[in-house]
Amino acid sequence: MTTEPPRKHLRATTRRWYQAVLDEYRLEPHHRRLLLLAAGAWDRCEQAREALAKHGICYDDRFGAPHARPEVGIERDSRLGFARLIRELALDVESPGDNRPPVITGNARLRGTSTCQE
Repeated sequence: MTTEPPRKHLRATTRRWYQAVLDEYRLEPHHRRLLLLAAGAWDRCEQAREALAKHGICYDDRFGAPHARPEVGIERDSRLGFARLIRELALDVESPGDNRPPVITGNARLRGTSTCQE
């Protein structure tokens, strides 16, 4: 079990998720930072979703023309950022099976592939 200092900028439920992932996986320091960014993106997405629930997705400008609220883009961008960070962490790797947490070594789909054309 790895105990991180409390991340006060994260919501309580997100802090618990963050700590649960740290408890389940052995992450390198740079992966911990990616996980923290993912947690922040999740919270930002939820904040935007709550604002949209309160204010709606559109507003009318001074000429009466409808426009999407800025929170629509914030929600979309945060959701995509979260998904990409989680994919980059490859958290769905198999456990070694001997009661040790899995070691995250990067995006499993990209390991062993070359970007060079021969």
